[in-house]
Amino acid sequence: MVTPSVASQTVAKGIHALRVWSAIHKWTSLIATIFLLMLCVTGLPLIFHQEIDNYLSPPMMPVTTKPGVEAPLDAIVAAQLAKHPGDVMVSFGFFQDRPAVVAQSAPTVTTPFNQSHRQSYDLRTGEAVNMQPQARSAFTAFLRDLHTDLFLGLPGALFLGVMALIVIVAIVSGVVVYASFMRKLDFGTVRAGRSNKLKWLDLHNLLGIVTVAWLLGVSVTGAINTLHDPVAAQVRMDIMKMAKSHGGEVPKHLVSVDAALATARKALPDGALISLFFPGAGFSTPHHYAVFARGAQPITAKLFYAALIDAETGQLSDTFEMPLYAKALLLSQPLHFGDYGGLPLKIIWALLDIATIIVLGSGLYLWLAKLRRPAITASQPALLPEKSR
Repeated sequence: MVTPSVASQTVAKGIHALRVWSAIHKWTSLIATIFLLMLCVTGLPLIFHQEIDNYLSPPMMPVTTKPGVEAPLDAIVAAQLAKHPGDVMVSFGFFQDRPAVVAQSAPTVTTPFNQSHRQSYDLRTGEAVNMQPQARSAFTAFLRDLHTDLFLGLPGALFLGVMALIVIVAIVSGVVVYASFMRKLDFGTVRAGRSNKLKWLDLHNLLGIVTVAWLLGVSVTGAINTLHDPVAAQVRMDIMKMAKSHGGEVPKHLVSVDAALATARKALPDGALISLFFPGAGFSTPHHYAVFARGAQPITAKLFYAALIDAETGQLSDTFEMPLYAKALLLSQPLHFGDYGGLPLKIIWALLDIATIIVLGSGLYLWLAKLRRPAITASQPALLPEKSR
């Protein structure tokens, strides 16, 4: 049998633990709310960035979901070199939304990019076309830079990563506090007949718990995304290390580009081509073609794979698959913006984003109201007490 003294101690410990969780939730929410509100506001239009960019800067050719390669690339090579006598081929860059490719040539493979010659070609016909890769509109570019790094580059991104970690702590502590609060009320209760502050407290708690899983997901993926630049730099180093491990002499003759590409397609997962570098250029070696492709599924479209093809024999020399930490980062990007399930999922993401903005606004209202006149008792803690995530 539990003695009264033991029972009192248990109750006291529970009250103390709840107060600690409430304090953690309050201060982590206070620290992160302004930044989270900014991220929610800027993130809302970014959910629809592709649609916005298509409207502000419409593609110059009809969009196609499967570009495919129909015209021989060797014919495009011949056409590009005929336009610029004395050049050598440097690379092909494949459009992701249109059946076209950008051919780059230059006097040497090490010629600076701004001194090279670039021409777009229609892959359905092999003819030169006046087209450039679709650029992000100035509006979405501004929002993207603000959303990802506050215009401060890597330091700004890492700072937002710390804020994301604080938000995660605020969410977890908020759930603990909310669980205690809901012991006295039915789930979803909104006491509309009471004071405005009490009504907003109930709405704040309800919307907060409804959006908690989504916000936790976007906070975790957002924190991961802040590591994009250092992870990308490491992946580039890994690819260059793989290429250098093969090396080789400059080939006496180059095998057909189409043959090299066919070899690469067999070695890489089905998907869209990204780029092809000629021997000595970009990520290739003096003796190899380097071919890059993306995954085929919406969730894997952010992942890329590479193959080194012997430029003299057309045989596969090596393949590169991204390490797990890089895959985790790139897979977190479509999860963060909800752009792997088409427009319906984007609309759901937007609605959850709007609900979170309401949670943040109501949290600020409750906190400011308490500063003026404390009206919410300790027995009625909010999911995000007086402040929001």
